[in-house]
Amino acid sequence: MLSVPLLALANGVNEPKDTVVPRTIEFVKRGDRALLMDLYSPAEVREDSACVVFLFGGGFVTGSRTDKYVRSYCQLLASHGYTAIAIDYRLHIREVNFDTVPLSKTQRVFRDAINITASDCAAAIKYICCHASEWKVAKNRIVLCGSSAGAIGVMQLDYCRANMLPPASELPSGWKPAAIVSFSGAVYADNGKPKYKSDPAPTFILHGDKDRIVNYKKFPPVLRSGLYGPKKLHKVFEKNSYPHWQFIFEGIGHEVASLPIFMNDEVEAFIEGTLKGRQMYYDAVVRDKKVVPTKWTKMGVFDLYKGK
Repeated sequence: MLSVPLLALANGVNEPKDTVVPRTIEFVKRGDRALLMDLYSPAEVREDSACVVFLFGGGFVTGSRTDKYVRSYCQLLASHGYTAIAIDYRLHIREVNFDTVPLSKTQRVFRDAINITASDCAAAIKYICCHASEWKVAKNRIVLCGSSAGAIGVMQLDYCRANMLPPASELPSGWKPAAIVSFSGAVYADNGKPKYKSDPAPTFILHGDKDRIVNYKKFPPVLRSGLYGPKKLHKVFEKNSYPHWQFIFEGIGHEVASLPIFMNDEVEAFIEGTLKGRQMYYDAVVRDKKVVPTKWTKMGVFDLYKGK
């Protein structure tokens, strides 16, 4: 129901071979649930010891760090010298029976799911930093990347870090992501448009302007609190001169969530420039004949959870 088609692979991008055998590690326990990460250590580590932590998508209902597209992307990153780490997070909405949730409480369910994802990502970062020397990872060169729900999770963690909010409480003191890469992500804010008390990490936003699952503008549109998409976030970043790239795919919906492999050249260009200390600003409208609308452009968030 919630599995976004692997558009990138379908469009002829060569799937990386499984040349790295990941090591599976427990990084935290939440109640009786052990959360795991898969560590893809490259044969030749980059000189800067950069690391990319990836969070899968699936609407906070489904998905896994072992999904084929996640494994393929981590293999690709490792083949380019990055230490790649795919992590678990708790799928809060999977446990929710919406038949028992009043409409007035629905937004709280999504807010909780987002904050739980951010909290679990923070625990993973804490664990990675504790083992950074052993794994040849530079603590200050950890990039957070995610797709859909995972993209919301990484953006939310940086938002909570910048505003000293509880979901970021497990992060090591003073730690900040080297960069954020968001494929169809957004930020949840409780009281109006997002505000950052300290600067966000340099952020690469990739999104479709027809996305109604992770809305390009805002959802719900009539309330002050809710998910703020790229149209709103870009104004905040631009007004405050926060370094960021924005690629908006014209006429495309939630298909962008499936593009990590397809867009990796652009992502690596952003990461490379950011790690070299460049303050970069790039606002682009993207038209690509290989990225075409599918049923995911027509779908809205209520279609996504129909029958949940």
